[in-house]
Amino acid sequence: MLPPQNNFNVPRPPSSAPEIKLPPAVYYTLVLLGLVLLVYSLRLLDDVLLPILFSGLLALLLLPLCRRFERWGMPRVLAIILCLLLMVALLAGLVYLFGSQIMQFQAEIPKLQTRLIEYFDQVQQWLSQKFNMKPVSKQQLIDQSLSSIKNKAGGYLGTTINTTTDVLSVLALVPIYIFCFLYYRDHLRQFLFRFVSPDHRKEALATMDNVQTVVQAYITGLLTVIVIVAVLNAIGLLVLGVKFAIFFAVFASILAVIPYIGILVGAALPALITLVETGSMVQALLVVGVFVFVQFLEGNFITPMITGSKVSINPMAAIIALILGGELWGTPGMILSIPLVAVLKVIMDAYKPLEPFGFLLGDVASGDDNQQDLTDPNPNWLKRTWRRLRSSS
Repeated sequence: MLPPQNNFNVPRPPSSAPEIKLPPAVYYTLVLLGLVLLVYSLRLLDDVLLPILFSGLLALLLLPLCRRFERWGMPRVLAIILCLLLMVALLAGLVYLFGSQIMQFQAEIPKLQTRLIEYFDQVQQWLSQKFNMKPVSKQQLIDQSLSSIKNKAGGYLGTTINTTTDVLSVLALVPIYIFCFLYYRDHLRQFLFRFVSPDHRKEALATMDNVQTVVQAYITGLLTVIVIVAVLNAIGLLVLGVKFAIFFAVFASILAVIPYIGILVGAALPALITLVETGSMVQALLVVGVFVFVQFLEGNFITPMITGSKVSINPMAAIIALILGGELWGTPGMILSIPLVAVLKVIMDAYKPLEPFGFLLGDVASGDDNQQDLTDPNPNWLKRTWRRLRSSS
């Protein structure tokens, strides 16, 4: 009779580690601590992260052009250098255009100041007659303003020097980062593959392509909307004979990215200058009417046809993103907030556990959870015309 089999030396199958379940209070406390550490790190590393983020967005814009140059047989290094030169030339043209407009506007400031003082006196006289309010001395008001400027001049000077230094350092780093992003894009793609198991790499590749395509379409579409809105604003202001129409048109079109608030800020300054120049309230209201009409066209026709509603950000999410971006990184954070929220929305839509948050950031046309797609089988005539134009170009 054989002895019973001894199983002590038989290798045991690997057992999975037991899952540790944390109480909800502990779990959410750890999540909040992680968010606090993340925000603190983002604030602490702003000098490093801001140039990288700006470079990443610009690299996404230049990527289709760089690929086209490479398809024409151009080496990658030469194609990237040519893209950077074209970008620098475009930015130099914009700076020259804005600089000339600002210099002309600066020459008009003394005349505008004199007329503003006259209007100020008229308003004071009206208030004195109607409500018996004591007029404020102009000299006293000027002295108080000069005293305040003198007290804060040192702080303004230091802030200006620091800001100029930061901008110059960023401008020096951004082209280098853009070159690296475009040159090592295949290497970065393989790096992201390392986080995905081989069984899911096909799905990951499709997701990455979708994110890249949609983000590129959104950013280029946003720039296209800004250009179209600037042209429409300029036409309306030139018809009304507003001074510095080109400058105010471009300025308002950039601010139009901010829902509701941007149109108010963009229309206030040209309307005020028109009121001071002409003395006609009707003319100033016509200027505001131009901006309101163009904003109506932008919100209801231009943006839906160009960017679509697939990555459209609802106004509440956009305003909160602007406030948070300004608190975190100041003016650069406000500039980056809308594109970064769009990128986050695309990533959240592609990742199932975060899909509800992507839906929360998105815009809903009719108040329900049905988003209108650009592949609508029954598009209206405006969308059909736009598709024919895009297919023919």
